[in-house]
Amino acid sequence: MTGNLFADILETIDFGDKDIREYSPLVLAYLGDAIYEVFIRTYVVANNDVPMCRLHKYSTNFVKAKAQSDIIHKIYDKLTDEEKDIVRRGRNAKSTTIPKNADVTEYKYATGFESLLGYVYLKKDYGRLIELLKMCVEA
Repeated sequence: MTGNLFADILETIDFGDKDIREYSPLVLAYLGDAIYEVFIRTYVVANNDVPMCRLHKYSTNFVKAKAQSDIIHKIYDKLTDEEKDIVRRGRNAKSTTIPKNADVTEYKYATGFESLLGYVYLKKDYGRLIELLKMCVEA
């Protein structure tokens, strides 16, 4: 045990010889969505002493597609070329569904954002993941 939750989780899973760049951007987004959700819920709980219903409202302000689209636009210039490529792949991925309350373009950028988080997580670059997550709440 390293004491790093992300590292400890990944050390228990065998990915075999698969290169993480071979994963579908939608698979990366699936992971990125979960990582971002846990981070935002933790952030909201740590920074707000309010009833449960308010916690949910605060969280959704961060995790909805429009918010994620806005975030990726604000932090895009701070990304490496490799990270920008992951965002592009996620943005261009063919998704089978789009939520009714989301604009198609915003949803695509949100998918790119989530793909980025999933990629950095699987890459085990936890320092960078934390930097990106901090940029999200600062944006």
